Amino acid sequence: MRAEFIKMHGLGNDFVVLDARAQALPEMTPAMASALADRHTGIGCDQLIVLGAADNADIAMRIFNHDGGEVEACGNATRAVGLLLGKPATIRTAGGLLHVAPADAGIEVDMGQPRFDWQDIPLADPMDTLDMPVGWEALERPVAVNVGNPHAVFLVPDCDAVELERLGPVIENDPLFPQRVNVNVASIETRSRIRLRVWERGAGLTRACGTGACATAVAAMRRKLVDRAVTVGLPGGDLHIAWPSDDASITMTGPAIESYRGSFEWDDYA
Repeated sequence: MRAEFIKMHGLGNDFVVLDARAQALPEMTPAMASALADRHTGIGCDQLIVLGAADNADIAMRIFNHDGGEVEACGNATRAVGLLLGKPATIRTAGGLLHVAPADAGIEVDMGQPRFDWQDIPLADPMDTLDMPVGWEALERPVAVNVGNPHAVFLVPDCDAVELERLGPVIENDPLFPQRVNVNVASIETRSRIRLRVWERGAGLTRACGTGACATAVAAMRRKLVDRAVTVGLPGGDLHIAWPSDDASITMTGPAIESYRGSFEWDDYA
């Protein structure tokens, strides 16, 4: 069968989107997701997105990383799906329900409430997630946050000086993180601006990570280093993050773009 796809990106974090509502598709497997994501022999993307019907939401979204592993949440992909829907909507993900709506600066996503208990990250051992007594070389005492998926946030003087391509996979796969972890290194520029680089679990260095921007903003807010609304600058561009109070949901606003549409033979990748 010939399957249709949509290529999209949010600040350079790119996706191949398959809509199983418009066309009946066989079950996606990790091996096939990885094959389609391959930039040399597949279509090429950071994440593969499969859309489907949902009983208690407007749409369901499954997210497969570049390595084929299925994950709970992806903020940039959520904005991309919001762009496709073109109206306020609720999206069912493995990490819970997310709410999207068009906004002046692109698509606004209600990312829900962050979680901080060590069991909710999850961590292998109980510890203070606001000031974790652990380190990897110069990266020490991170903040752990779950925003639908697990993040470790390191607040450093100069995030560009960190060898993230070397330390990222070490931290991602440390036994302290039973479900692996996304690794964020961030520098506070002002009370309203953060600079961020992300090693994404299962995808590697990325030009943008929506959940990473949310987790990093919340970590800096919890440490009282920034205001409750900030701009997070990533290699691919800016995202705007607000967390009005400790018991509020995080909102993320930023652009999403459709690049092109195409099709492929399903059996070539199955």
